[in-house]
Amino acid sequence: MDQPLAIDAFAALAHDTRLSVFRLLVRRGPGGTPAMELARLLDLRPSTLSGHLSALRRAGLVTTQRHHREIRYAPNFEAVGGLVAFLLHECCGGKAGDCLPGL
Repeated sequence: MDQPLAIDAFAALAHDTRLSVFRLLVRRGPGGTPAMELARLLDLRPSTLSGHLSALRRAGLVTTQRHHREIRYAPNFEAVGGLVAFLLHECCGGKAGDCLPGL
């Protein structure tokens, strides 16, 4: 991941509601969650949620799949992994174990 993409991802997550949506999607896993269920679980109006989901999708943090009449949203774990790798690239001079136990 390059710096402009990382900035876009961080900008998308730098909002209370979008971060809550994303964390809920991560908890629910790769199978995805219908938009209407997300709205219900987070007590958001569908029109409000739609804008937040669009921002997360533009940043590459979520994927969509259409199932009949519903759209399911899921976290893009590959993009999240790329974001974490971007943050930790060359951590501790390439010795990540020195500062991140378990790596």
